[in-house]
Amino acid sequence: AEGAARPGLGHPNPSTLSQTKILFKPRNLKPELENLTAWSSGRLDSVQGPQVSPLARGTVQRAERFPASSRTPLCGHCNSIIRGPFLVAMGRSWHPEEFNCAYCKTSLADVCFVEEQNNVYCERCYEQFFAPVCAKCNTKIMGEVMHALRQTWHTTCFVCAACKKPFGNSLFHMEDGEPYCEKDYVNLFSTKCHGCDFPVEAGDKFIEALGHTWHDTCFICAVCHVNLEGQPFYSKKDKPLCKKHAHAINV
Repeated sequence: AEGAARPGLGHPNPSTLSQTKILFKPRNLKPELENLTAWSSGRLDSVQGPQVSPLARGTVQRAERFPASSRTPLCGHCNSIIRGPFLVAMGRSWHPEEFNCAYCKTSLADVCFVEEQNNVYCERCYEQFFAPVCAKCNTKIMGEVMHALRQTWHTTCFVCAACKKPFGNSLFHMEDGEPYCEKDYVNLFSTKCHGCDFPVEAGDKFIEALGHTWHDTCFICAVCHVNLEGQPFYSKKDKPLCKKHAHAINV
């Protein structure tokens, strides 16, 4: 009898995968046609990319000194001709005595400065009034700023929750409020096809049968490899079989 091959005749059961909790921009891919036996993955998948601020903001700089010469540039502060030694910073020239912190008025001629909103500040004033706070270490960020998850981070502080490597400009996935790199996200959270052991990703058509999830192209007879999508099948040793090979001995 056909049923002797094992636990009876069945049909693969199309189903959506367990939904993943996400924060932003979910991709919910549903089947385009209702009569598809293999459904498209409905897993909510959050793929995001951090953004690094350009060097213009928060970057510590230093003015360059030039001796007096036949060149007579205009001062970026008073807009008058400079006759004597001058400084060059932010693409403009300055009288050394007029290149000062916009807040505390400290001379910036021989120390580092930071540009913010078309003004220059000493490092201390910039850190006190303008520098963003890192969401991880809770300290001020001087230099490159990472923007991700509506927060700011040091580039070395925004890391994968598993491998602890910084993301840089790479894409990341969210799971239970934690960011993961592509490799660790796939290894830890993705549903794998029982046939090929590769992940069933968002957009893939899949089948649930014999207690496992399969790509639609991987659910095949263990003997002749005919595709069993939408077809009656038998099982033996947890492997799908077509009707013709339901009683195969060597599976």
